[in-house]
Amino acid sequence: MHPNLQRMFSANAQWANDVLEHDPDFFAESAKGQSPKLLWIGCADSRVPESIIMAARPGDIFVHRNIANQFHLHDDSAQAVLSYAVNNLGVDNVAVVGHTFCGGAAACVKAASEPPSDAVSTSLSRWLDPMVEHARHLNVAALPPDVALSLLVQENVKTQVANVIRTDTIRNAWREGRNVVVYGWLYEIEKGQIRDLGIAAGPESLNSSN
Repeated sequence: MHPNLQRMFSANAQWANDVLEHDPDFFAESAKGQSPKLLWIGCADSRVPESIIMAARPGDIFVHRNIANQFHLHDDSAQAVLSYAVNNLGVDNVAVVGHTFCGGAAACVKAASEPPSDAVSTSLSRWLDPMVEHARHLNVAALPPDVALSLLVQENVKTQVANVIRTDTIRNAWREGRNVVVYGWLYEIEKGQIRDLGIAAGPESLNSSN
């Protein structure tokens, strides 16, 4: 095993021992089930570990992460996570979380600022295609790179929140009288803090989400 992985295994063993010293029943209780209060739809970036930056315990946050925190309506994986969280676990808070210095967003800004390419399509390029088109629509090529990246990251969060509230899972929950709220947040890597972008959508959005 690679030395870095060995250190991770050792750290895990130490963590488990520390948890047991503080709360001897923690793991036994965890094995009985979960009741998270938040579904986090975030980026796969290794610098954005939701449980750590939220100071959360195992079981607090249900998670779906991918490149550039996308919620594509045709993505069965994302749809299944949302459905399970809301319908099976009773989660009432959903957050789409973008972050500063996002590599996926930076790649989209670059692609949108260049002439269309004949490069071979890949799974990554297909995944990011909608975001590249969004960047072109925002005319990011006319902006300084740092301004373009910041704009796209935040606008992308707004777009994904809009996608989430278009799903049958969310609309049906609202029709059933549940107060499910979908938030748009931004994690500022350079500060270590999460900022609410003020674009939360709840049951009052039902008519406009149709």
